Amino acid sequence: MTSNQTTNQPQVFAGSAAYARRSKPTGAESSSVLTVGNFDGVHLGHRSLLQEVVTAARSRGVPACVYTFDPPPRQVLAPSQAQARITPWPDRVRLLGEMGIEHVIIERFTRAFAQHPPGWFVDEILGRRIRPVEIIVGYDFRFGRARAGTLQTVAERLPDVPIRAVSALEHNGVTVSSSVIRKRIGGGDVWGAAELLGRPHRVSGVVVSGDRRGRTMGFPTANLECANEFVPASGVYAVWARIDGGSPVEAVANIGVRPTFGANGPTRFEVHLLDWSGTIYGSEMDVSFVARLRGEMQFEGVDELTAQIRSDVHAARTHLSTDGD
Repeated sequence: MTSNQTTNQPQVFAGSAAYARRSKPTGAESSSVLTVGNFDGVHLGHRSLLQEVVTAARSRGVPACVYTFDPPPRQVLAPSQAQARITPWPDRVRLLGEMGIEHVIIERFTRAFAQHPPGWFVDEILGRRIRPVEIIVGYDFRFGRARAGTLQTVAERLPDVPIRAVSALEHNGVTVSSSVIRKRIGGGDVWGAAELLGRPHRVSGVVVSGDRRGRTMGFPTANLECANEFVPASGVYAVWARIDGGSPVEAVANIGVRPTFGANGPTRFEVHLLDWSGTIYGSEMDVSFVARLRGEMQFEGVDELTAQIRSDVHAARTHLSTDGD
């Protein structure tokens, strides 16, 4: 975490109407420096934009504010094209707070809301409810019915509110975007995803009972049950694991159907904690993916699989020894 970041949790508002009501008892203006977007992943491109927002807010002495939607518009308007979320809301809000964002307005997105024209959005949401003193947005900012609203729409209807866009951020010749990061995670390239996120991709879940097959082989595993998490492609990974928010533990994660024991089993997410022992059923576990060691493989028998796991553990130690979680 850099010196210009804070660990304060932002205030979260359930919609712009709630944000407007909150200011009325004191008669205070809801002035802020505002940005609008999804911010899934809170990646390096988002962070570049958010830093501009926070800097401007501090210079004006007003809160830095994010306005966003839940569920994401695509999930409502084109469910078949809906994409997995890189970062669940609790993590997203925490990351926004680390950047210095003080207010997060989460608007419920519906088909009815999507039918509002851009002018209504500017007049009602921005002009009447949020009332920002400055607006800073991303390079691809669009809003309103059919995404017809642009920076010019805002400038024409709110002439006294400065608005500007921040350019796209490139990293090693790649434009940083949530869609590129999703593609990398979905393909198992967690190292490449971390380059654009600015941190390892993280998945959280609850440790549940398994068949204890790993224990009989000398490599006990925690079976993770994840709900609404973006789990990477099948394979074996070097990871950091945290149990109930504790200190990071070196670990190896296996995601797949375990073809050595039958090709028709369910996909499992198993984590072998290195140099650690204990009972953790029912615990929350966070897994941060550092590197993909190999794809899923089928072995001739348990002895061959055990030898490969030993090799995986050695490879994981090597990767994790050079990585600071």
